[in-house]
Amino acid sequence: MSGLLGKKIGMTSLYDENGKNIPCTVIEAGPCTVTQVRTKAVDGYDALQLGFDDKTDKSSTMAEKGHFKKANTSVKRKVVEFQDFKDEFKLGDNVTVGIFKEGEFVDVSGISKGKGFQGVVKRHGFAGSERTHGQQSMLRAPGSVGAASYPARIFKGMKMGGQMGSKKVKVTNLRVLKVVEDKNLIIVKGCVPGHKNTYLTIRK
Repeated sequence: MSGLLGKKIGMTSLYDENGKNIPCTVIEAGPCTVTQVRTKAVDGYDALQLGFDDKTDKSSTMAEKGHFKKANTSVKRKVVEFQDFKDEFKLGDNVTVGIFKEGEFVDVSGISKGKGFQGVVKRHGFAGSERTHGQQSMLRAPGSVGAASYPARIFKGMKMGGQMGSKKVKVTNLRVLKVVEDKNLIIVKGCVPGHKNTYLTIRK
């Protein structure tokens, strides 16, 4: 689906026509530059590669500089392909937040906040064991994870402690509450993954 790249600014709240307070997220969406045009004749499918947020020459490779030079633009930090654009864009064109309209729904994906190594109570919502009857050392332990002599192993996928967060998460069907074209901002209902300044992919 068509869409844009953006950056999470933060959360705020708006009031609707009924006076209800709605939590929402402010996203800086675009402008994105068309850095490559995929066609069925050459690549087997139609798509636009969009780039967002400039990257310094010092931290750019020669291959990156050569790729973005074709689009006559600076090297971009984030590059993602989008399909099914209704409007036609050429190499080097800018795609702005104007492609979104108030009231429509979008899917937003990004990298969630990293929380480090966490136990089963925080990571999977385990209740923990009872706090009475002499129990003192297993309050937040997972309990039995394996079996006895058979099968004498732990099955793959067992819920245990481990790294939590820092994964790609998609939040679907977020309503667009407001589009501020002059400031390249889009305000969506609810929350989106990641901390402030996280790169986001917004798809219609």
